[in-house]
Amino acid sequence: MPSRRATQREVARLANVSQTTVSLILGNSTTQSFPGDTLERVFRAARELGYMPNRLAQALKTQRTMTLACVVPDIGNPFYPALVRGVQLAAEDAGYDVIALNTQSDADRERRVLEWGMQGRVDGIIGVFFALRATEFEPLTRANVGVLRIETSAKKSGPLPIDNLFVDNVAAATAATRYLLERGHRRITMITGTGGPQDNRALGYQRTMLEAGLVPDILVNSGFDEEAGIQATREVLLRPERPSAIFAANDLMAIGAMSVIRDAGYRIPDDIAVMGFDDIFAARVLTPALSTVNQFQNVLGQVAAHMMLQRLTELPENTPGRHREMPFEIMRRQSA
Repeated sequence: MPSRRATQREVARLANVSQTTVSLILGNSTTQSFPGDTLERVFRAARELGYMPNRLAQALKTQRTMTLACVVPDIGNPFYPALVRGVQLAAEDAGYDVIALNTQSDADRERRVLEWGMQGRVDGIIGVFFALRATEFEPLTRANVGVLRIETSAKKSGPLPIDNLFVDNVAAATAATRYLLERGHRRITMITGTGGPQDNRALGYQRTMLEAGLVPDILVNSGFDEEAGIQATREVLLRPERPSAIFAANDLMAIGAMSVIRDAGYRIPDDIAVMGFDDIFAARVLTPALSTVNQFQNVLGQVAAHMMLQRLTELPENTPGRHREMPFEIMRRQSA
């Protein structure tokens, strides 16, 4: 038979406080009005008794599900699980669960997420959306569902209560291209997919090449995965004059490019240098280790969750949207 669930009354008795105090502290209400020793006694008693809050009862009482959705375009790309883990880490500390939803960068799937949110299944949606405009999220905000978009370009906030968190991918791609130029490369080919962050990353590369008096060379494939990198690099190596460096729009494409370069008998970086984008875990353990752009996706997820929780628990309803820029870093490794 299942073990009996500990009650708030038992937690209150062990912590030597009132049941109301336990309800307020463990019910995810603000705890700032309680002394630190009271909080410690209540949390310790709850752990000792194995107390688990009744989420259904809480939801009925507070009209909150205590659940956030984290929406990503490609769960198969290692960049996004790290982002989801960051959201989850911060959300769980505040007593929230996190559900990950994968859209495959499909507009219809992104719109289904909005419908799903309108059904009241989550309190807030944190996501990477490539197809939807800000105005399409307005029904969610009217239903008091928090919305935070993680963007790939600089964004300003508008009157709608929609928050924007972004890494400036144009600036990041500019910095990556300049790094290759500083290393003496002049024939730099960029390989990329369609949709997603492609436009911003390609724009940064293109502008930087033109500023250096060089001709941009962008080869667009249909995908952003390792296979797309393989196909694009095979095409590049068939040209009469090969590039001295390949800038891949993400690390998965860079990994595919590196495999083709090695199979063709070229050395990395002596014959062809390779630059990636995202700094997934594999980038550090490749031989040679991949030079790339780090967007600190785990931290990005944590900041997104903190902003969402602040909107849900601290800000007045319909507070205008906020925006925040996050940093990036060029990881100078052995491939370039």
